[in-house]
Amino acid sequence: MKERLWTKSFIMLMVGNLFVFMSFQMLLPTLPPYIKSIGASGLEIGLVTALFSIGAIISRPFIGFMLEYKPRKALVLTGAIMLSLVTILYPVSQVVVIFLLFRFFHGLVWGWSTTVNGTAAVDVIPNSRLGEGMGYFGLSMTIAFIIAPSVGIFVYKITSFTNLIYISAILGFISIILLTAVRYQTPKEVINTRKEDLKFSYLGSSVEKSSWFPAFITIIINLGYGSVVTFIVIFGEERGIEQIFLFYVFNALMATLGRPIAGRWFDEKGPIGLVMFCTSATFVGMWVLSFAHSSLFIAISGALFGLGFGCLIPTLQSWALVMTPSHRRGVANGMIFSSIDLGIGLSGLIFGVLAQFVETASIFRIASLFLLAAMAFVIIMERKKRAALHEDVVAKEKVRTSY
Repeated sequence: MKERLWTKSFIMLMVGNLFVFMSFQMLLPTLPPYIKSIGASGLEIGLVTALFSIGAIISRPFIGFMLEYKPRKALVLTGAIMLSLVTILYPVSQVVVIFLLFRFFHGLVWGWSTTVNGTAAVDVIPNSRLGEGMGYFGLSMTIAFIIAPSVGIFVYKITSFTNLIYISAILGFISIILLTAVRYQTPKEVINTRKEDLKFSYLGSSVEKSSWFPAFITIIINLGYGSVVTFIVIFGEERGIEQIFLFYVFNALMATLGRPIAGRWFDEKGPIGLVMFCTSATFVGMWVLSFAHSSLFIAISGALFGLGFGCLIPTLQSWALVMTPSHRRGVANGMIFSSIDLGIGLSGLIFGVLAQFVETASIFRIASLFLLAAMAFVIIMERKKRAALHEDVVAKEKVRTSY
């Protein structure tokens, strides 16, 4: 008999996380064109993504360490409250430098919130259904993709950036109310641990050695995907495609349909084949996007991204978590999110500079090479693993026959 997944706490945590991501995703496609409108250069547009990612990466080791000895509820609610407060500050950022400083601080808080929310989800999901549960939990992010970016672009175009911020902040406050209703389950290892018994190490709270490979692949994947995050709205403006929001709609719809299937695939067959399939779909989607001159191709590209990237991130996250001891899952979870931010942040810098020399469509094509690199690394690692297993079997057989 399967352990129960759909508890009240899991549902409330999932819906609360949905509103956290809705508040965030409303801003994601609109910040680059906004900062461009107040005089930012191509490099500064890239810094919108890069500084945010740097802030998130800096904060996660500290919160990962805190998750080893602190109860979940206070950490989750603190993150949600800080996110709402920092969002309200954006309207005063009419100068590029000030805007970038706010973006960095937003990254610090985002690193806190995403790490604790994801870890709290792992705590309430039965181990036997971790892949499936994280796939469903990931839908809170995916559904936000369906609604928030489209609404954000719409509000930004018909009203003002300030009104967009206010709506985003309201969604953030709703998340606080929902997350307050969750009954959190802190692991016994954490409850029985005192801060005095632990020694903080920035590197030790940044990296979980047992699950380094999924995190490495996450960085490579997001080096490619970061180009889309940073430049898709600008690409739409260059091509005269007004319905660029369709990318997010079809992306999220396909991810919503695909994630439960991907979660069961992960639980039954493991991550390798799933990672290869999802990365291939993302690669094709990036090339379709680069050739888009109409809303139809934007929609097709979004669907491919949803089927690929939308299922890929929770797969890599689940892969890392099943390789990690329970008391270190906060660190592993933070490492995965930091890998996402590091990949996207470096992508923003790399392609922000490159944007001064090549057209946006070429940026997408160049960025797709990172996806091919990720698949190559997975193939190499899997072959090494199989070779090591074969050698181990041969060695054991020799020992057995020697008697």
